[in-house]
Amino acid sequence: MDREAASVRRRVVEWEDQAASARLLRELSGLDFLTGILEGRIPGPPVAQLLGFAFTEVEAGRVVMALDPAEFHYNPLSTVHGGVAATLLDSVMACAVHSTLPAGRGYTTLEIKINYVRAITAATGRLRAEGKTIHVGRQAAMAEGRLVDAEGRLYVHGTTTCIILGAPETSKGVA
Repeated sequence: MDREAASVRRRVVEWEDQAASARLLRELSGLDFLTGILEGRIPGPPVAQLLGFAFTEVEAGRVVMALDPAEFHYNPLSTVHGGVAATLLDSVMACAVHSTLPAGRGYTTLEIKINYVRAITAATGRLRAEGKTIHVGRQAAMAEGRLVDAEGRLYVHGTTTCIILGAPETSKGVA
């Protein structure tokens, strides 16, 4: 197809400098940091702006984000690329882990497993991604996630293992 003959679309993405947010990661508990993003006091992560998802709920061990699937998420098959759903689930599962950590501790995804149940298109409507911790230890944490539509139909589910970074709290000098 001739590009000039096609209906060309454009999308502009803007985000805030993350330097201040990075400093706050050392000062705030994970729950306080994520609540700050939810309430708009801390800039959200640029990936959320890029893909168009946002926090809707944050509590200790549980995070919910929403995404409105759009054409700019499409793969060559005219469905939402699986990487978009994987990124969203990785985000809610890892943030669920982060919500349990004290100030000064961090995490990173060590492993992720995603299962796709049904195709997503722009016609699917708003999707809700929920991540919940399964186990949080001193060095590793596990979480699960589900991506569902407004009627509760499952589209994608997954699990993650995160490694916990930073010095663990000590008790009586023993780590």
